[in-house]
Amino acid sequence: MANGGPVQHGFPHLQTVRASITALYRRLSYDTIQTFATSVAPADVAFCDTDDLYLGAQRVARELVRHYRLPEARLIVGFREMTHAANVELAAGPEYFVELNDRFRTHRRDIGAALAHEVMHVYLHRLGLSFPGTRDNEILTDTATTYLGAGWLLLDAYREDAASSQKLGYLTPEEFGYVLAKRALVFAEDPSVWFTSPQAYTAYVKGLAEARRDEQQPPLTAAGWAGRRRYARDRRHAQDHGAGAAAGAGARPGVPYAFTPDGQGPLRVSFPCPTCQQRIRVPVRGRVRARCGLCRTVLECDT
Repeated sequence: MANGGPVQHGFPHLQTVRASITALYRRLSYDTIQTFATSVAPADVAFCDTDDLYLGAQRVARELVRHYRLPEARLIVGFREMTHAANVELAAGPEYFVELNDRFRTHRRDIGAALAHEVMHVYLHRLGLSFPGTRDNEILTDTATTYLGAGWLLLDAYREDAASSQKLGYLTPEEFGYVLAKRALVFAEDPSVWFTSPQAYTAYVKGLAEARRDEQQPPLTAAGWAGRRRYARDRRHAQDHGAGAAAGAGARPGVPYAFTPDGQGPLRVSFPCPTCQQRIRVPVRGRVRARCGLCRTVLECDT
């Protein structure tokens, strides 16, 4: 939790964020992810200063348990002084003890954001889905919270001005915006209407622009002129220099596609699905319509 300190910006964790989205689709399946089409509603996690602290926290926790479909999980929420925003004890269940930073005693509107992350820890624990290392696992948790409909709370908890700052979670504000935008593009949802923080809206706009760029990379037909020209050059190099060159063509930083030989058959190109980031491999033969087997997105390509 950044509390008055510097807030990191940009997209330093984007590779792990994308891997997290792929892992969610692989572990949950397309059908399960579709059941999260509706985000947590602001009214369901609203917390007024006049609400009883403990009863209100338990109410919000129950709502998040319901949203994540964890009917047999019971969260017991307490408060104590700590460095981090919150902590959850991942036991066998069905009861889970969550501790929130004492700061939330007076910043109650952000209790939902802190609990959204901690309840997702319980959800992923029950799924058996984790990444090695604390950092990557926390990025997975932030990404899953956001992609499954509760992470807009974490982004809305980001506030920064000349005198103070607050940010929850391990993702940067722009990365939260990116995952929110990926979700919005799938479910035709506009989370920006729920933001109370103007800084959150700015971060979402930047994240949306990055998410749009995923949809505009060659060999997708939506790619821009510069990308199409670069792709044509790399394809020509792969075709002219044989299988050895084909295996490495395009496999360089900043280039999402890579050409690979296919035995005695045609050259193939692999690239990440703009929705779930799983790599798709199709033959190099002009206009091709591909369907991602993981998230079922139909992609128009010009290979």
